[in-house]
Amino acid sequence: MPKPTLDWVGGIDGVVRIIDQTRLPLDYVLVDLHNATEMYDAIKALQVRGAPAIGVAAAYGLVLGVGNREFHDEATFFEVLEDTARHLKSARPTAVNLRWAVDRAAGACKAAKGKGVSQLKAALLAEARRIHEEDSRICRRIGEVGQEILPDGARVLTHCNAGALATADYGTALGVIYRAKEIGKSVSVYADETRPLLQGSRLTAWELMDDGVDVTVICDDMAASVMSAGKVDLVITGADRIAANGDSANKIGTLSLAVLAKEFKIPFYIAAPTSTFDLSIKTGSGIPIEERSGAEVTESFGRRTAPPGVKVYNPAFDVTPARLIAAIITEEGLIRKPSKSSVARVVGGGKA
Repeated sequence: MPKPTLDWVGGIDGVVRIIDQTRLPLDYVLVDLHNATEMYDAIKALQVRGAPAIGVAAAYGLVLGVGNREFHDEATFFEVLEDTARHLKSARPTAVNLRWAVDRAAGACKAAKGKGVSQLKAALLAEARRIHEEDSRICRRIGEVGQEILPDGARVLTHCNAGALATADYGTALGVIYRAKEIGKSVSVYADETRPLLQGSRLTAWELMDDGVDVTVICDDMAASVMSAGKVDLVITGADRIAANGDSANKIGTLSLAVLAKEFKIPFYIAAPTSTFDLSIKTGSGIPIEERSGAEVTESFGRRTAPPGVKVYNPAFDVTPARLIAAIITEEGLIRKPSKSSVARVVGGGKA
């Protein structure tokens, strides 16, 4: 399987070791993060990315914020913990897993209040490790559930990267592909290039090739042509936040694929853990959309491709309405024809 995108190395004063995804596909570089500021910067700069992965990373980021510091009392410890949590949660506003994981790790730490600073640190690291381990199991389960909708010989179109690099292990959308390969199904993948940062061509293609999966990279604007030619059987993407009614935010360009899939009568699926659901948001219109630097569009990868001074609009995500989604693949099962009621039946009270 693809190499894990991040791991905790050492004891309570350890480091988080990540694959620097900005260096792929040409250079496989491991980077050690020593403090919460470095973790914030790594998430912001997309060295570690993907909603589940940044959730795990941010939980470990809390540990980095307090693990190697000395505290004379619990009150000071919790002040630093809360400041660190607030800072980490601001790194990327759309992916709800980040906020969820930070709040969960901090909550476990607060449950140990009164036991001394060393026990608080231990509780925090233990919870971050649990979040990490759970994400691995959840990805495997999503891969299994996804076999219900993936026929043998399927030709899958995907967008951005929702594989091992975007999670603690295995992936969500790509987890369905990996599981199919494991059980002997034949499957091939079209990977959208995914402008402006090319997560599809740089990351998805890299990890699929590394695992021996048949993958073909296409430019984003080729999707309609490939679909109309009858080369795609289904579309599977990940998600960064899903509203209570099933509206799903994912990498910019996902909405276009969903609209095209409906036109060509191709089923469109989302694969995501239940931690990606934000039941406090009723519809997709309430999902905050991160807007990133225009330089990602005009000077991507070091070469200017637009006139100096031109205005740029660069939202990192768009929202696909639930009516365009055939089903959401979760570790708790398929949510077919997503709606407020069908989401509630599977996600229940939810984790978000």
